[in-house]
Amino acid sequence: MRVGLLAGLMLVPSMALAQPAPQTPPAVGGSAQGDLSLTIYTNNLALVQDVRTMTLPVGRTRQPFADVSAAIRPETVGLSAPDASVVEQNFDYDLLSPTSLMEKAVGETVTLLRTNPHTGVETRERATVLAVNGGVVLQINGHIEVLRDDGLPVRVIFDRVPESLRARPTLSVSLDSRRAGPRPVTLSYLSGGLGWSADYVALFDEKAGTIDVQGWVTLTNTTGTSFINAKTLLVAGQVGSGDDDNGRFRRMQAQPIRRAGTETAAREQLGDFYLYPLAERTTIADKQTKQVGFLDVKGAAATSGYEYRNDWLGSADEAASAASVLRFSNAAKGGLGDALPAGTVRVYMRDARGDPQFVGENRIDHTPQGSDLAIRTGDAFDVKVKPVVVERVRVSDTRWRTKMRYELTNAKDRPVTVTLIQGGVPWWWTDTRITDQSLKSERRDADTAIWQVPVPANGTATVTATFDTRI
Repeated sequence: MRVGLLAGLMLVPSMALAQPAPQTPPAVGGSAQGDLSLTIYTNNLALVQDVRTMTLPVGRTRQPFADVSAAIRPETVGLSAPDASVVEQNFDYDLLSPTSLMEKAVGETVTLLRTNPHTGVETRERATVLAVNGGVVLQINGHIEVLRDDGLPVRVIFDRVPESLRARPTLSVSLDSRRAGPRPVTLSYLSGGLGWSADYVALFDEKAGTIDVQGWVTLTNTTGTSFINAKTLLVAGQVGSGDDDNGRFRRMQAQPIRRAGTETAAREQLGDFYLYPLAERTTIADKQTKQVGFLDVKGAAATSGYEYRNDWLGSADEAASAASVLRFSNAAKGGLGDALPAGTVRVYMRDARGDPQFVGENRIDHTPQGSDLAIRTGDAFDVKVKPVVVERVRVSDTRWRTKMRYELTNAKDRPVTVTLIQGGVPWWWTDTRITDQSLKSERRDADTAIWQVPVPANGTATVTATFDTRI
């Protein structure tokens, strides 16, 4: 039998389950969860706190907690109940499914219900499941049979649901209670599969020099469990995690923050992190992405520009596009006026008909209030730069001289200014100085020179510089 038959055989809608094992009594609204509080971090991690009212008998008892996250980290579970202590806890994540049900039936007796496709007559026979390895092997009336993928209608009736299978992820806890009666029981744990990010929609008005920005929280739930009517708190910042091994790599990437801010945002903080509580309780369904607004700013100051970076004092075979850059601030005065959680900024501009059109996107890191940002939205069609090594000579055993020429062109009907960046001299060159230049530069650091180059409408501009490098 092929694997497809096994799936098809057990997914027949009318498959019967007789005498089910005792389950947790159904809760109001179909969920066993109680008063939920979620603290969600940006690195796919969440703290779940669930307060349930339970009636406990005196002595030791095993209590199931259904509807916990399937991505629960069992070692982080905490449980507290008045006048009760925890003896043992187990997380049962072997979930009930057609495949798991058949696999658990190995060695058990089931009933096969076959239907004659010509007469519609149903026949029943008992069979022992011998193996489920790429197919179902049965023992029927003293002979061995393999269910064939012949398209004939057949259903399997199971006598019971194995106690080890759960319809939903379930945490089982053994409690020792010193008194009988109802009381609040608080369950808390960390879970993967629940995270959030920020998304920004920015409408740029180039003529007015302003930008309108809406910020959205995007919640994603892949935990295998829905969280019903939860009080939700979002934490902005990179919380340390044993699974996070690429933080250093992210910090090495070029970031849009050109000047980090020094303003304290008017938001609640937890240690070094900002908190973004949702205004109302919300339900985050499994396999759902949900968006909630948190920022709406009109008319903040913004400008567009162009940037080109050349590394390693090298030449280019042909001219390349300068990057289109959108510059703005999140300062309280004239800017967005808030700390910005990490996320993607999507930029729109209105066309000649007044309709907003998408012009590019890029990511920002967690950005303190008062920062200056430059978002690269794409490559310019009409603004090009070509770096050329005019001459490179060895002056002495420890010195090299490199003459560079940068050719800039502008096919637009208006003048533009290009931020020309020369950086990334080879690591074995320990001291590089500019001994001559046609336009004064700014030194951002020891390895970077920056020129603000005006390029006339439908025209060209040239910058020359000589670099003296000591090894």
